[in-house]
Amino acid sequence: MRTATRISADRVRRTLNRPFPITVKPARADIAIANAIARDTKPAPEEIARALTWGADEKVLLALAALGWVASRGAGPSLQRAGNHALLVTVAASLLPHGLKLLFDQTRPDRRTVLGHINGIPLSGKRKDAFPSGHAMHMGALASAAGTLPTAPRWTIRSLAVGLSLTRVAILAHWASDVVAGFALGAGLERLLRLWTGYGRRLEDDDRVTS
Repeated sequence: MRTATRISADRVRRTLNRPFPITVKPARADIAIANAIARDTKPAPEEIARALTWGADEKVLLALAALGWVASRGAGPSLQRAGNHALLVTVAASLLPHGLKLLFDQTRPDRRTVLGHINGIPLSGKRKDAFPSGHAMHMGALASAAGTLPTAPRWTIRSLAVGLSLTRVAILAHWASDVVAGFALGAGLERLLRLWTGYGRRLEDDDRVTS
């Protein structure tokens, strides 16, 4: 028992003292998905996926969020709050992946295939910046924010967010788990920032709090 306890303590100590960045390895499912894409894809769908993935690019989304914030300044309180929230979430979702990529190293799947490049897979981003997917983080935040909308636009936006996230897997810019992790982190980030911005809270609730 003492030996087992000593081994566990040593493992914890080594983990805590482990220097950054930490190397993250893809799961077997990640590798199987990436290999299937590299083997079966063609240049035409890769070009389409590469074009679509710009819809989740941080530069595009930052520009749209800034424009939306400016436009919301002359609107009512609800739209102003939504504009504030959208800009803050977009900035935070742009900064967080860069910070995490300083802590974690993971080689992108497009750097581990030759057949994929023959079949049209492009090169994307820095070699070891696979984890997590920043594009998926933005899309997770968008999908979460859409929860305040009526049913039809809510599911339209969420379907779009999932589809744009999957383009990162299709062009092998990220492993599937990178996209899942990024999407979940984005959704959690959006929910957390609601506590600050008040997004999703009804004006009647504000009146009740201030009265």
